[in-house]
Amino acid sequence: MEFDKGLLIVLSGPSGVGKGTVCAALRNFMPELVYSVSATTRNKREGEREGINYFFKTKDEFEQMIEQDQLLEWAEYVDNYYGTPRGFVEATIDQGKDIILEIEVQGALQVKQKFPHGIFIFLAPPDLEELRNRIVGRGTETEETINNRMDVAKEEIELMDNYNYVVVNDQVAHACESIRAIVTAEHLKKERQIAKYRKWLREV
Repeated sequence: MEFDKGLLIVLSGPSGVGKGTVCAALRNFMPELVYSVSATTRNKREGEREGINYFFKTKDEFEQMIEQDQLLEWAEYVDNYYGTPRGFVEATIDQGKDIILEIEVQGALQVKQKFPHGIFIFLAPPDLEELRNRIVGRGTETEETINNRMDVAKEEIELMDNYNYVVVNDQVAHACESIRAIVTAEHLKKERQIAKYRKWLREV
């Protein structure tokens, strides 16, 4: 463990649990966090900026990134590719900055295979009834889709054991405080502190 490197924080959980809402609130709670920028093959929308919203790639460019193992994870959705560029994440960490990746559960498990020393946080609903209410509250899903999402959510909750921490998103502010406490604790781990002091002792 290198004490002078940043942390990769992976936040994931079932659809509807509020990952995007919590990440948006974290910008105020932890303004020092760097937010991972995904690569995509979809067309740039009005107002979106390269390297801010996404890294925009052609299909050929994206497939070359897959072949060259330049992505921590990727998926295809509605005929477009989406993925997390390894280079951006590693460069940020090497600069000593913490980076957070908001992602679906399957993507998080892909990242863990390639970056097992990351900090994996599972964002959980207070209960399944509340999760269903949040999905219904969107007003954009059919009853069949809602039932399908709930079935998937149950499967994803079963994968909670693959994570380091579980944060219940009962209130967004409480969830943000918990995530901030986790990041603080990770920086205070003895492995990081011992490495730092040993380096200082060698330099005396």
